[in-house]
Amino acid sequence: MEIVKSTVTLVEFILIIYLGFAAVYVFIFAFASIFPYRQKQPETTIQRKMAVLIPGYKEDAVIVDVAKEALAQDYPAGKYDVVVIADSFQPETLEKLAALPIKLVEVSFDVSTKSKALNKAMADIGDAYEVAVILDADNVMASDFLSKINQAFDNGFTVVQGHRIAKNTNTSFALLDAISEEVNNYIFRKGHRVLGFSSALIGSGMAFDYSFFKTTMANVNAIGGFDKELELTLLRDGNKIEYVHDALVLDEKVQKSEVFEKQRKRWLSAQFVYFGRYFFPGVYHLFFKGNIDFFDKVYQMVSPPRILLVGLVTIITAFYALVAIVFPESNFLYFSIDEWWIVFVLVVLAFLFSIPRKFYTAKTLVAIFTLPKAFFLMFASLFKLKGANKRFIHTEHGVNNN
Repeated sequence: MEIVKSTVTLVEFILIIYLGFAAVYVFIFAFASIFPYRQKQPETTIQRKMAVLIPGYKEDAVIVDVAKEALAQDYPAGKYDVVVIADSFQPETLEKLAALPIKLVEVSFDVSTKSKALNKAMADIGDAYEVAVILDADNVMASDFLSKINQAFDNGFTVVQGHRIAKNTNTSFALLDAISEEVNNYIFRKGHRVLGFSSALIGSGMAFDYSFFKTTMANVNAIGGFDKELELTLLRDGNKIEYVHDALVLDEKVQKSEVFEKQRKRWLSAQFVYFGRYFFPGVYHLFFKGNIDFFDKVYQMVSPPRILLVGLVTIITAFYALVAIVFPESNFLYFSIDEWWIVFVLVVLAFLFSIPRKFYTAKTLVAIFTLPKAFFLMFASLFKLKGANKRFIHTEHGVNNN
């Protein structure tokens, strides 16, 4: 009996440390996100030559419209080129793209990856650019996006993340995905910058000094999660990542549960792979080089995703509450409901701080009933991660599933 009790106590300590620290972490940065973070107004402005790189794999449904939208910037037309990197597109799509005033780079690989596509495109278009802007094939920039990004470069940054928001909220899963993205924007981007940390990258809606990006990407060979490998490399080398909250990019949100599961499995797999790869370097850089930014990013690789955090903390808190009611005199559990109530309240407050007011609607209330399904899909994905980061998983865009 004592062995069972000791095992249960050990599990309790692991859960309270892992989930409790995660709760404190998201609460601190969510609270920080309440405060404003704005770019400094530069004394002088230089309009840099930009390459807007849009890699796409079988994105025939959306790519032509996205390319047209990308041409509609208030930035001087001669100061940026739209570069569509076409992997496995239909001939008729290529014809439509060729008719637009863009640069079209056709690519083909045995194993398609975003990093390969970007490296091939930069090799083809040359070095006549100062900034590389990375979009996904479904992304639409606000008309002032490039101007806002350029201003961040005026302030001396070489890596800049824009604010990616939802293009669609037409299903409950799309709405939950939109809210999840905004929670991450406020905690891992705005909140981090308010407290002086680097912003997290998302994978699109981001910009880099062109020569710096080209050199860095030459050493990135990720099949999945290329942005995570890129981000860890940048922070390890001491680069600061800026976040521009009012530089908006619209991004299509997943609309079906099966797409949600596939996408999250890919993300989770990438996180665990990079945590294993960078944990010891992260500890070394923290204690011997004082690189808190890098260690913070390594921790993010193993921290629970927000949906899992909410679900696990809610389930465990409910369990402890039930034990306290049914077995009030029991001393079998080491921790009481009091500790878990604190963890639960911190998580709830973190979400309240980081969910924009526009989502406080009846539609969101309906979508909340989808949360248990989303939680169990993500939880089940934890047991299906083997090999998910070793193959290219394509998320189809432009399909309306009302």
